Amino acid sequence: MQPWTEVTVKRKQPLTMMGEKEKYLYLVLDGVQRAFYAHHSKEVTIVFSYPHSFSGIVDSFLLQSPSLYQLESITDSRLLRISYHDFSALIAKHRSIETWVRIAVTQVLSATLQREIELIAFTAEEKFKALLQRSPQVLNLIPHKYLASYIGVDPTNFSKLLSSVRL
Repeated sequence: MQPWTEVTVKRKQPLTMMGEKEKYLYLVLDGVQRAFYAHHSKEVTIVFSYPHSFSGIVDSFLLQSPSLYQLESITDSRLLRISYHDFSALIAKHRSIETWVRIAVTQVLSATLQREIELIAFTAEEKFKALLQRSPQVLNLIPHKYLASYIGVDPTNFSKLLSSVRL
């Protein structure tokens, strides 16, 4: 049996619910997903995943603890997934994978800290420009209401921002 299995999910389908342990690490083949936190009936987008990136609630997966946020598909998606059990077995068998995971987690931590700086110190325009510098494809892949949530502005202000920022 292969440790990675292909799954398809429909648009707006939850992959991981808040409070659940993440069962899988995903590799996105097609489609877009988002992780978000629900706070006072408002959803705050944390991160996006799209083709050729990993997806899942990684901290919940690696720690096998309940997720603090939710993962859902934004579009119909096709993903490869591996269970925690199979992932752990691969790491035990191939120590080079553990090294690769450590490097990947370090890169995620670095990006998370940079994002923290943006959230605390940057204006909405600076956050938007930083997002487009990192991932210019998001404007064509992700609905603007989710991009607005990601940079922390109201969707109507996002439209104004989009028209005022030179790309």
